[in-house]
Amino acid sequence: MPVLTLDEVEATSLRALMRAGASEGQAAPVARSIRAAEAEGIRGIGLGYLPWYCNHLKVGKIVADAVPVVTQPRPGTVAVDAGGGFAHPAYEAGEAALIATARAQGIAALGVSGAYACGVVGYFTDRLARAGLVALATSNASSSMAAWGGARPFFGTNPWSFAAPRDGHPPLVIDAAATATTKISIIDAAAAGTPLPEGWALDALGRPTTDAAEGLRGSVAPAGGHKGSALALMIEVLSAGLTGAVWSHAASSLGDDAGGPPRLGQFFLAMDPDLFGAGGFGPRLDDMLGAMIAEPGVRLPGDRRHAHRAVAERGGVSVDAALLAGLA
Repeated sequence: MPVLTLDEVEATSLRALMRAGASEGQAAPVARSIRAAEAEGIRGIGLGYLPWYCNHLKVGKIVADAVPVVTQPRPGTVAVDAGGGFAHPAYEAGEAALIATARAQGIAALGVSGAYACGVVGYFTDRLARAGLVALATSNASSSMAAWGGARPFFGTNPWSFAAPRDGHPPLVIDAAATATTKISIIDAAAAGTPLPEGWALDALGRPTTDAAEGLRGSVAPAGGHKGSALALMIEVLSAGLTGAVWSHAASSLGDDAGGPPRLGQFFLAMDPDLFGAGGFGPRLDDMLGAMIAEPGVRLPGDRRHAHRAVAERGGVSVDAALLAGLA
């Protein structure tokens, strides 16, 4: 199996995106996110997802030459209109203002509207935590999960992430979704003809199923039953309600070629831990985390991705030869 350095992963991604029609301004931030996903072992949203990005550029699901527009409506808020393009360049366009405002005021929010899906939400909170901020991020997505008690897909997988800086360690990063799994996991299982674990999907009548094909005809199951559905609703309000983006149930599907840009939304909250009066945030956090992992079998969220990154930075990542040939 071929091995690519992380620089080669990024360069391969940039070339593929630009050959699919993306401007460099749109492609470069996405290529950086793919590099991070591969480094952290999140293969489904790394090079494995790149063909989806490229196809959606070609069919017009993503505005290939969009230029994000940044405004600051109030002192503590930053708004970015992605213009139908990727979420990553929209976020990067507003990141400096978000960080500066959070440091100056103690707390700031960034809202992105009119964007394509953002991939790994923890990528953004990790960046903010490495800048010394506590961060929360949410994103809506095209509908794939039924509201609790229903059978028709209504909410997206609606991912969320939380991160906090640590003294002398990589950030604490929690990265999850309101659903029990990702839609791409069910698509992959259906393509391979393998059964799903229990609790991952519902059929078209809203009944639990382990048949991936039935799950595709139905919906992704919520994480934690009604709690996952409620979490998806909260994320929907933050990501689309506050930003003016399209609601999940009204957005064009991320799983096909029809309908044009989904124009989704993302919401980011950044907080300076030193400006809330507690003091000594770093040592206090490490004391608590140390007590947590003192019990055998307990690990910190995000540790696995940090360990993957350390290995990948030294030795690169293995990439399926057929995937690499297709990207070339």
